[in-house]
Amino acid sequence: MPNGKPPFRADHVGSLLRPVPLREARAAKAPDLRAIEDAAIRAAIEEQKAVGLKAVTDGEYRRAFWHFDFLAKLGGVEMYEADRGIQFKGGQTKAYGLKVTGPIRYKGHPFVEDLRFVAANAGGAVPKQTIPSPSVLHFRGGRRAVDTHTYPEMAGFFADLGAAYAAAVQDFAQAGCRYLQLDEVNIAYLCDPEQLAQLKNRGEQVEGLLETYAQLINTAIAGRPGDMVVSMHLCRGNFRSMHIASGGYDPVAEVLFNGINVDAYFMEYDTERAGSFAPLRFLPKGKTVVLGLVTSKTGELESKDDLKRRIEEAAKYAPLDQLAISPQCGFASTEEGNLLTVEQQWAKLRLCVEVAREVWGEV
Repeated sequence: MPNGKPPFRADHVGSLLRPVPLREARAAKAPDLRAIEDAAIRAAIEEQKAVGLKAVTDGEYRRAFWHFDFLAKLGGVEMYEADRGIQFKGGQTKAYGLKVTGPIRYKGHPFVEDLRFVAANAGGAVPKQTIPSPSVLHFRGGRRAVDTHTYPEMAGFFADLGAAYAAAVQDFAQAGCRYLQLDEVNIAYLCDPEQLAQLKNRGEQVEGLLETYAQLINTAIAGRPGDMVVSMHLCRGNFRSMHIASGGYDPVAEVLFNGINVDAYFMEYDTERAGSFAPLRFLPKGKTVVLGLVTSKTGELESKDDLKRRIEEAAKYAPLDQLAISPQCGFASTEEGNLLTVEQQWAKLRLCVEVAREVWGEV
């Protein structure tokens, strides 16, 4: 952070509202869609830099979902039309799911070329690559979504999944990625008794699941270059401004901060559903927490004074120098996007930059 490495004092999770021309082109399956995406991403990168951000993403403009588009391109994983979508508090996503039909393996990925495009157009900013955490492939479907002939025991599934991710991380690294984010919503879901009950009801082994996910993530990033920063994003669901889970980080904090070998944590803290800042007391030296104090779910702009007070409160549990600020999630975890305007989105990101400059004297 002070040494110019990510995460920065003002940062962001990654996804951005899709521009109307891009939405229309995707809906029409335009033959020149890639070129339209390229133009939209170039414009988004310039806008991110214009509001003062030092890290830039492609806004996830080439994706329909924050997770399926990556996972479905792993060997042995198939995307299918499901009976129902993922249930949020107030609605469902489009009805798709993932299933494991063969040995999980990494066979190259189009996201690597997408990263190269961002890097080539970053113009001095740091290109940030976001991918779903490997735990996502397990949490949604569990044992039922994994072929029993390929994986009679789930230990083999987790081993192959970790190895496939490790190969993906190496591929991103060779393409020049030095800022990688794992979107890890499931560890936050483990803080919600309702989510735990759903896992138990479908026959999952809940005891030890946090440790299994921690080991999976550590396997995935173990071989990363020494100068690659890996962050982890945690939230409780984000679709059309709706959420899924509730519950503070207390049940997972010790393993989260000291059992998982990432460098930084983007943590949802925009509502009381995320609990208190007390779990930050487990944050060890050398790691950063980016406080997701600005909501991406509504357009109303937060008060600078309120944000500064919350940062002060968080600093009672973790050193101010190990903290930063961002929105609590992306603005469009799926292509539909949250219920705010593009102008409100940029105002939110500009606010993060201004608060960071006033609190830390730097962005």
